[in-house]
Amino acid sequence: MSGVARRTVVAAGGAGLASAALAACGGSNAEGDTGTGGADGAPEGPLAKTGEIPVGGGKVLAGRGVVITQPKAGEYKAFSSKCTHAGCAVSEVKDGAIVCPCHQSRFDISDGSVKSGPATSSLPPEPIEVKGEEISFG
Repeated sequence: MSGVARRTVVAAGGAGLASAALAACGGSNAEGDTGTGGADGAPEGPLAKTGEIPVGGGKVLAGRGVVITQPKAGEYKAFSSKCTHAGCAVSEVKDGAIVCPCHQSRFDISDGSVKSGPATSSLPPEPIEVKGEEISFG
């Protein structure tokens, strides 16, 4: 194989890998992401149904950038899903806490305050409204 042909094959292979990597990073339809956008590009529609949010727990909606909790029966709260320590996305709600997988910061489900660090700032609240059984951005 000549030097030119080999360079062409290597370059084409590299371009294919780059395309695959970019495709893997973009366009995912994460949980809670309806795939429809409003005028500002943000997804529209309800975030969740009230029955999907357990009392004393919550649900991370990664595609919507929010975590919704229900600290007490009928009381719904929402917070940014972006950890205030290093910007990682929180991954779960467990044992009354919103948990960040990167460095194990834990936030209270009732007010977003730090239960344990390394984060030192609370998760910012997100405005929501509950109409019937649907929870939407408020």
